[in-house]
Amino acid sequence: MSARLDHSGGDDLVETHEINVTPFIDVILVLLIIFMVAAPLATVDVGVDLPSSTAQRQPRPDKPVYLTVKSDLNLALGNQTVPRDALGSALGRATKGDHEQRIFLRADKTVPYGELMKVMNDLRRAGYLKIALVALESVEPNGGR
Repeated sequence: MSARLDHSGGDDLVETHEINVTPFIDVILVLLIIFMVAAPLATVDVGVDLPSSTAQRQPRPDKPVYLTVKSDLNLALGNQTVPRDALGSALGRATKGDHEQRIFLRADKTVPYGELMKVMNDLRRAGYLKIALVALESVEPNGGR
């Protein structure tokens, strides 16, 4: 609270009724900084040039499992590079053995179609049949025709 010193009114101090918003602004700025630091840590950092798609966006699970086929045909599960022969065991650890969990497959647009199919066959052999292909969203000028 603040008080106004006024010599014309005698010895009584008059209170001003204003809310001090400085602590509120301080808390908001601290939260903003925390979210700015934490947000980049929640993304996958494997650089891949994705093709675009005009399909309708589907809801994403809380903890998606991303399998990436990089332009050099190496595989990455999340941010970790995975040898092709150890893909099944790495997926088992990432999904905790849940073969019903959807695997989000990302591939660089320079990856040949045959190589992408080999990875999908490897996923099928490992028991993962729910595969979602990831692409960039785009809107075609002629309405998708």
